[in-house]
Formats: sequence, C-alpha cells, structure tokens
Amino acid sequence: MILLNFSHPLTGEQRAQIESMAGRSITHCIEVPAQFDHDRPFAEQVAALADATGLTPTDWQTEPILVVPPALNFIAVALVAELHGRTGYFVPIVRIRPGQDSLPPRYEVAEILSLQQIRDQARKRR
Repeated sequence: MILLNFSHPLTGEQRAQIESMAGRSITHCIEVPAQFDHDRPFAEQVAALADATGLTPTDWQTEPILVVPPALNFIAVALVAELHGRTGYFVPIVRIRPGQDSLPPRYEVAEILSLQQIRDQARKRR
C-alpha cells in the first residue's frame, strides 16, 4: 500500500505498527510536509499538497492508500475532502498519539480509522 505522510517523519517502529494494523506491507511511503501560509486560501494549498505526492489520477483511483494527516485540523479536513475527490472514497487515516510516560515525548500508532466505514455507518443514522 502507499502511505502518504503529511505529518512528522515516521519511525521504523511506527511503520511496523501501521503494517501490522493494516495487514499489508507499505510499498511506498511518501512524505509531504504540510506547512501552510495562513494568509493564503487553504483550498489551493491543499490541492498543491496532494499534487506534491506525485500520484497520477490512475494511482489515486486504483492503488491502496493510507494517510497520516497533518496535525492542524483545518488542513486535515480540507485534505480529506481533496483526497475524496481524487479517489472517489474516504481514505483510511492513521491516528498517532503520544506514548505514556516517555521523555522525550514519543508517539505511537493508536489506530487506523476507516473514514469510509464511519461515513457508511453514519448514513444509517440519518
């Protein structure tokens, strides 16, 4: 699967956790830093962020993709919308959390959220 990381660099341990939870190997890890200019519209910056992955329209629609979203909520939600437009579905995302009692702070993979499944379940509550 292709792992798109729009957050901090991942450690080998974190990548192994992701592979274990996903039940698939990471074939490509594409790191794209998400540093935005708050004085410019986010929609155009999010499109550029997705473009920076180098994925083709065919890749977006046919390859298994997993995303580590940026930490800033406004960028993350706009990116989810952009990626939905490119893939045709909500891509699953990796949730990272701070590890307990670690100095300096260490982060671990908490879970993989199937946004499409969350959306599908929410439809039943309409």
